[in-house]
Amino acid sequence: MDIKNFSFSELESLCQKIRDRILEVVSTNGGHLSSTLGATEIIVAMHKVFDPAKDPFIFDVSHQSYAHKLLTERWEEFSTLRQFGGLSGYTKPSESPMDYFVAGHSSTSISLGVGAAKAIALKKEQSSRIPVVVIGDGAMSAGMAYEALNELGDRKYPMVIILNDNEMSIAKPIGAISRMLSSAMASPFYQRFKKKTEQFVDNFGDGAHYLAKRFEESFKLITPGIMFEEMGIEYIGPIDGHDLKSLIETFQIAKTMGKPVLVHVQTIKGKGYEIAEGKHEKWHGVSPFDLKSGTANAKSSAKSATQIYTDALMHYAARNDKIVGVTAAMPSGTGLSELMEMYPERFWDVAIAEQHAVTSMAALAKEGFKPFCTIYSTFLQRGYDQVIHDVCLMDLPVVFAMDRAGIVGEDGETHQGAFDISFLRLIPNMTLCAPRDEKSFHQIVGYAAAYEHPCAIRYPRGAFLNADLPESIPFETGKSQLLIANESDILFIGYGNGVGRAAQTIECMEEKPSLLDLRFVKPLDSDMLRSMAQKHKRWYVFSDSSRMGGVGSALIEWLAQERIYDVNVITFEYEDKFIKHGNTKLVEESLGLLPAQLAAKVIVE
Repeated sequence: MDIKNFSFSELESLCQKIRDRILEVVSTNGGHLSSTLGATEIIVAMHKVFDPAKDPFIFDVSHQSYAHKLLTERWEEFSTLRQFGGLSGYTKPSESPMDYFVAGHSSTSISLGVGAAKAIALKKEQSSRIPVVVIGDGAMSAGMAYEALNELGDRKYPMVIILNDNEMSIAKPIGAISRMLSSAMASPFYQRFKKKTEQFVDNFGDGAHYLAKRFEESFKLITPGIMFEEMGIEYIGPIDGHDLKSLIETFQIAKTMGKPVLVHVQTIKGKGYEIAEGKHEKWHGVSPFDLKSGTANAKSSAKSATQIYTDALMHYAARNDKIVGVTAAMPSGTGLSELMEMYPERFWDVAIAEQHAVTSMAALAKEGFKPFCTIYSTFLQRGYDQVIHDVCLMDLPVVFAMDRAGIVGEDGETHQGAFDISFLRLIPNMTLCAPRDEKSFHQIVGYAAAYEHPCAIRYPRGAFLNADLPESIPFETGKSQLLIANESDILFIGYGNGVGRAAQTIECMEEKPSLLDLRFVKPLDSDMLRSMAQKHKRWYVFSDSSRMGGVGSALIEWLAQERIYDVNVITFEYEDKFIKHGNTKLVEESLGLLPAQLAAKVIVE
């Protein structure tokens, strides 16, 4: 949609149409709501001033980019948002050339912008192209953002960074004076004055430079942009993020400055949908809901694995004041909200800072506490070096509770919890275990609370797969549980939620295999596996994880070490590719992972 010639009234009308379309689709499909509603005017102003066909539009995390999708020839297709085979909830270049980069994890945008600016400079395209970065105040809390700002301030590549501040000010403005000065700093007059002053003092040596600098510093003391200016980034703001006229005028100025500029924009999350306006965490990511009342549609009554984790940790935290915990900007998503309310001095939300979360817990472990580092599987990837260097190298008893392990559904490739087994299994001193149901989860949290070494627990989004199986026995390091013993040549080996999938697959079969709940993929239960290798020569592995380096790999390695060559291992783990977004059942069906599909594969073998 070309909006270059739209009037302000037409643009304002367009903003309302965009909000209506977002609300219509998200209330039906679910998705990220409050952040994308709040960013609507920003994105419209970007499309008015810049050219997404030439200028890299780089959205941090990009769940606030729905308006951008609507403005780039995806208005009708938008009804398929987050559906299997439909539009992604994040920017995705395979969808549109206007989507510059995939973005599902935070704080990458400024680094990408710097890289794009370097390429533009090398290609001598600075007169016609400029990177435009949108980053939220939450994403600005991560170290990577400041690493990028540090280089940008030194190199001075032309770039516009739009800081979408929808939670709190980076530094609170000081009343009317600050607003007046910030507005003045955004004006063409101020920018011309500043440039001419710099040229003027160049003729008068170091003394004049010193005095001019001191005057400028005193001028900026009552503005919120000191930190960025000190890093070498021009600062403009704060700007009302819902005032289209101010946004467009400011972006036009920033575009022509020929240097890195940060525009501080203040917005209201959920703007335009009164029920969601403000700092309401539940409106960040939503399931389908009734648009009129804001009430979520009925959900499954089955207790989620996250809630089970919360219940178990609450139980043990009440009995052991050495238990502490951390999450990285996901207190409700990871189930830590209740603990933070009950024990605010022992449980922390460190914002989007997974690296810091891991290392800070390492120090607490060294001081005699028992940390539970509670992070989505996909986000633990961001603290991988810290897991190795700060936890496992020191053999410290930090527990990594990894929510959303396996397929997470509509969030897609960037959020699937497929790789944690593969990247954690190779680390010395690390123990890997997984529950299969509510009772085993309570047991495993108790086990982890007493364990004196690093360990990682993985569990799924939503409820565990239901299966009629024997009751879980207490956990012992490296010990499995044989759930079904039959004379069949076939052994099903399940890990975590894979146990339920294996049991459901058995229900679809005439031949009834034995079923082993592995419980630990590191260390493996060698005694049990030797016994199983004597009785069963066809092993099938069920685990919601990547095949490369996963549970099947661990078993094949063990068989090779034991010189057992007459056991055939078939794994039903994920193939070596990124998994698309969509309804979990549809995704699993596309991968051939539904119980009936798996049963057919076993019969064929």
